[in-house]
Amino acid sequence: MVRNLLGSVLALAGATAAVWSPFRAWYDGRHGRHYRLGDLFSAGGVTNVPAELFASLFLPFVGAALVTLAGLLLRSRLLVALAGVIVLGFTVLWLVRVGQAAGSLVISGAPSYGLGPGTGLAFGGGLVLLLASVVLRGRGARAEPVYVPPPDPAVPTLDGPMTDYR
Repeated sequence: MVRNLLGSVLALAGATAAVWSPFRAWYDGRHGRHYRLGDLFSAGGVTNVPAELFASLFLPFVGAALVTLAGLLLRSRLLVALAGVIVLGFTVLWLVRVGQAAGSLVISGAPSYGLGPGTGLAFGGGLVLLLASVVLRGRGARAEPVYVPPPDPAVPTLDGPMTDYR
């Protein structure tokens, strides 16, 4: 019970971090909700064309949050792990595509230059979702009923009255 509670809290925290990440700066001060989802899969790579909210990185992270909720309701470790893989997969794909477009990725302490906190939130949220899938206990296997033969009347048991047969 404690493992499921702790795993559920971790899963909800990871999903929240993933959904919140597109509203933070990802790279050079540009928010994740401004990166088009189609740019990750196109030959042209990441462009400066802004995206609508549900055509941006927000969409796969909301999908992962819904998979997380379904996993928690069904007590499925596999679904929570799948949500973590979705978040990490899109984050790494974004990192690769932006690295290709920019030539290199820069980690900087300046607020509007280099990788921003949104990237860290998405990556951390995916890792926390994977950790939650390990911590969750899940449903477990159902126990098969065990056949217990009826008692043999010739064998004395301790259930009946105590009599001395001497």
